[in-house]
Amino acid sequence: MSEKFSPALRIGDVNDFIVPSQACTVSLKERRLKKPDKVEVKVADRQVKSKPVKISLKDCLACSGCVTSAETVLLNNQGLDEFLSNINEGKTVIVSVSPQSRASIAAHFRISPLQVFKKLTRFFKSLGVRAVFDTSCSRDLTLVESCVEFVSRYRKNQFVDDERSKSSLPMISSACPGLICYAEKSHGSVLLPYISSVKSPQQTIGTIIKRYLCQDMELRPEEVYHVTVMPCYDKKLEASRDDFVFQLESHFDEGREGEVNRVLEVDSVLTTGEILELIQSKEVDFKSLEEAPLDKLLSNINEEGHLYGVRGSSGGYAETIFRYAAKTLFGRHIDGPLNFRNIKNSDYQEVTLEVDGETVLKFALCYGFSNLQKNIPKLKVGKSDYHFLEIMACPSGCLNGAGQIKPISGQSAKELSQLLESVYMENVLAIEEPFDNPIIKGLYDKWLGQPGFEKARSYMHTQYHPVQKSITSELHNW
Repeated sequence: MSEKFSPALRIGDVNDFIVPSQACTVSLKERRLKKPDKVEVKVADRQVKSKPVKISLKDCLACSGCVTSAETVLLNNQGLDEFLSNINEGKTVIVSVSPQSRASIAAHFRISPLQVFKKLTRFFKSLGVRAVFDTSCSRDLTLVESCVEFVSRYRKNQFVDDERSKSSLPMISSACPGLICYAEKSHGSVLLPYISSVKSPQQTIGTIIKRYLCQDMELRPEEVYHVTVMPCYDKKLEASRDDFVFQLESHFDEGREGEVNRVLEVDSVLTTGEILELIQSKEVDFKSLEEAPLDKLLSNINEEGHLYGVRGSSGGYAETIFRYAAKTLFGRHIDGPLNFRNIKNSDYQEVTLEVDGETVLKFALCYGFSNLQKNIPKLKVGKSDYHFLEIMACPSGCLNGAGQIKPISGQSAKELSQLLESVYMENVLAIEEPFDNPIIKGLYDKWLGQPGFEKARSYMHTQYHPVQKSITSELHNW
């Protein structure tokens, strides 16, 4: 394994182990007729045994999960060298930046997230990037679809007697790839029905760019190299899923008969730490860098030039869906922040809605796998009293992703976490409902039809797959 990996990652930074010190054994599928070559990676001491083999990103965690993040495996084709190579080759490169990454860079350089976005736009375009977009915009589309899906599940759950039909609740957020890996490989068909089918903001913006925007820009999707900037290494794993690869439609292939082009929605993911590494490698004084106008085509920028979005530093799923459900199902309009209450700790919070003395909505924020695992026994037997769970693998949620910039000298992890929460809200200078986002309204009007209907579901929803146990299931340490 001689591939270069980002020095931004150290094994001590990984914060979402399920069971440390397990061995990970991955067999090469191409050699099933022969005794398979294997690679063993000991989490505890990082010793690599047996002959080196190349592990693709989608092979990570194939063993049922010693670690929930792709950070611990050397990844191919998702790094800075590949990013710069595609620019140099003349491809149309588009970058989509997450609000969590902007907050991390803002905290590091002691400037505002809006300044970060404008400076990143200048920096990327100086390298040859065509456009820089905002995943807060695609997150709004994800939230709209999630709201509609939840209300549909809730109504189905309330008006049927069949216990099997009631397994659709609680609905679980689907934006965290660490959760998806864990569910597919450790709990299979038991946990997967609860997870929302809506794509994450990363994959949603990939779909918009490759399957809609390319047509408007008269670009061939296979000639566009789409990169996202994310707080989490697991997003690299998410981007590589076969579910997020599509075959080009016929009108893109005129004059090229016989060719079958399979296109990724997201070609590569760079973490926040890797972007800092890129800035440093180019010897750019980022804080003094001139700001550039933002690309408004897929960015949440209002007429005053302010960023807008929703509350919630991990996407605002529980907050947004709760408000929508309260209004749609019970006619309750809720102003101001929701009153989340700590249950076990600050990473496990609840909010409820009561009507005539009865609890009709019960939502929870559940960050970190230790808190997730507290819910699994009830989920397995269909006895959970929650209606919705916003689950993220990392303690403290997405702002604390392992791909974020690390604390500076003299700064504790807790201090950085508190600073990021404060800075993140600077990223949202105006709170606006996703249903009111003019860009999202335009996407539905021109392309997707009605939220939750067939066309929107075909583009904005996905599916999950229980991993069939292989030779690794015979081992006793998982």
